[in-house]
Amino acid sequence: CESRVRWVDYKDDRTLGRFITDQGKILPSRLSGVCARHQRQLATAIKRARFLSLIPYIRGHQA
Repeated sequence: CESRVRWVDYKDDRTLGRFITDQGKILPSRLSGVCARHQRQLATAIKRARFLSLIPYIRGHQA
């Protein structure tokens, strides 16, 4: 909400990487600081990018 993003893109792996822990889990909104709407968009985008092999399910593994 602060950066006025309209939609989270699943192809933007750099942005998505900021919201993933070292174990590959999605950061909760209380730690990432995003609103509920963007947290839902982030979760969907990360899951979609994982499914399409754009980002790994676990950090340290090659995509």
